[in-house]
Amino acid sequence: MLRLRGRPVEDGLADFSALVTAALLTFALPALTPWWVTATGALFGIVVAKHLYGGLGYNIFNPAMAGYVVVLVAFPVHMSLWTAPRMGDIDYEALSFAQTAAYVLTGGLPDSIPFDAISRPTPLDFVKSGLNNMQTFSELSVYSMMGDFGGRGWEWIGNFIAIGGLWLLIRKIIRWQIPFGVFAGLLVPSGLMYFLVPDVHPSPGFQLFSGGTILCAFFIATDPVSAATSNRGRLVYGFGIGLLIYAIREWGSYADGVAFAVLLMNMAVPTIDNLTRPHIVGHARRGVGRDG
Repeated sequence: MLRLRGRPVEDGLADFSALVTAALLTFALPALTPWWVTATGALFGIVVAKHLYGGLGYNIFNPAMAGYVVVLVAFPVHMSLWTAPRMGDIDYEALSFAQTAAYVLTGGLPDSIPFDAISRPTPLDFVKSGLNNMQTFSELSVYSMMGDFGGRGWEWIGNFIAIGGLWLLIRKIIRWQIPFGVFAGLLVPSGLMYFLVPDVHPSPGFQLFSGGTILCAFFIATDPVSAATSNRGRLVYGFGIGLLIYAIREWGSYADGVAFAVLLMNMAVPTIDNLTRPHIVGHARRGVGRDG
């Protein structure tokens, strides 16, 4: 794309933005994802969501989330094959490295291993389907796939991602407003609903540690190009993402709404920046004269 646009390739690769997109897309995809699904998401994110909008600094949408949504809609079966962690009460097959590589390259498993033996729903899928089947959250919480707060295994992933996010805050690579806004937008309504009807709504801890909440707060929503720029704007932007994540999880068709929430708020960024632009001392506000 850089060559087609007549831009120097070396300068474009030196900013490592494509590698950041690749890393975020990798986190979002199941481990058993055929290569053509990964390639489709990467191509759409880089070609359409980034370079067709003008390249780095001009893209409206987060490239990784744009690519993820495309493959989520286009390849729903492949995007549901999440592998299960080892649990004492359930015997799941574990693929060897060669079998995993063969599936990624061909999309086929050995005849002796069915998909049900190696995959299972995510904790968010499990809870959403259980609540839709009139089970209570307390009943679902006793299953072995559920951890202390979120899904078993997912909690540890969230903890390590949070450590990386705190490091970004300490190094002042990102600012605190967007992560705070995302957590507040998700935890305030989920905490209120859980307090009022705990058996029908998942706990705030489950909402926080399951799915891509922590990854979104520190690494996805904080994309400096597609996020809001003012301090108040970042708070509004992050809060909107968290609120949309909760709304999609609670009432939407998808178990997790991180990607959709980020893309929807990306579209709202110009308006947010316009309404939260800080007032410069000595200059009149737009639409207000000197005597106004």
